[in-house]
Amino acid sequence: MTSEEPESPAQSRVRTVAELGEDGVIALATGGVRPDPRIPVGPGDDAAVVLAPDGRTVVSSDAIVEGRHFRFDLTTPEHVGRRAIAQNAADVAAMGAVCTAFTVTLGCPPETGEDVIAGIARGTTRGAAEAGGAIAGGDVVRTDQVLLAVTVLGDLQGREPVLLSGARPGDRVAVCGTLGHSAAGLDVVLAGLDGFDGLVETYRCPVPPLAAGPSAADAGATALTDVSDGLLRDARSLARASGVTIALDGALLAPDAELVACAEALGADAEHWVRTGGEDHALLATFPAAAELPGGWRAIGVVSAPAALPAGTVTVDGDAGPAAGGWNTFTETEETGR
Repeated sequence: MTSEEPESPAQSRVRTVAELGEDGVIALATGGVRPDPRIPVGPGDDAAVVLAPDGRTVVSSDAIVEGRHFRFDLTTPEHVGRRAIAQNAADVAAMGAVCTAFTVTLGCPPETGEDVIAGIARGTTRGAAEAGGAIAGGDVVRTDQVLLAVTVLGDLQGREPVLLSGARPGDRVAVCGTLGHSAAGLDVVLAGLDGFDGLVETYRCPVPPLAAGPSAADAGATALTDVSDGLLRDARSLARASGVTIALDGALLAPDAELVACAEALGADAEHWVRTGGEDHALLATFPAAAELPGGWRAIGVVSAPAALPAGTVTVDGDAGPAAGGWNTFTETEETGR
């Protein structure tokens, strides 16, 4: 091959981040970022400048770590980037706000290939656009595993934030979005089962119903959260913060046809996915009994004052046992309550 002949794809080699250097990694990670009028100063300076028309800014942060929250043998770098953005965006929606800007800290070992960095960057840029925001900046750092730490900024647009602590006796409990699809999708991938592509896609990159957060706030929602650790666990968090009990109707939590078919194929429990699988990032809210639920929301239970049961209790068809499930970050297990 002469010096004028281009290198063929078969002869090309993926460079590592050690070969790229910090500046090269930053350039690769920010190459797809486009200007946004809400971010007059974006990546490249010491700090970003983000407009806050409301005068208040909603802020949340979250991180995902290779081997703990994702595995590259089960998903792609682009999915990882989109997922990191989506789960942060859901927290902003759960306050009744809309996303404006994201900062992303990327950690990786020196041997990480540039294809991984490029894929993650495509995912974060695409995810931010899907969430209605843009990438404002971030950082890169050497770590033992790939990690993404995301901070999201949101705009309330004149609304009051909807908190966990506002549920009142007599309110209806409602949910928007899918439940159990991500958990089922993970089980499909782990089992090596063909089909159920929609469930697998939800596992790899959930699509939270972000617009449902502001619409719930506009409809008078009294409390609001996203379902990140499982419906039952997050319902308990809301009930504890509000000093109430929640009674869920099992019939209104019936798995959809896709989940039922998947459970039959795997010999699994579709109801368990619905009640304890959290990473769909659906939204859970309480509304005054007389309020009309916004489009996409469906009632699943009612709020009561503590009486025979202590505040924070969640029951399903009157039974508090099955409502004990959910994900616990530091034990790496599901809580079972039995």
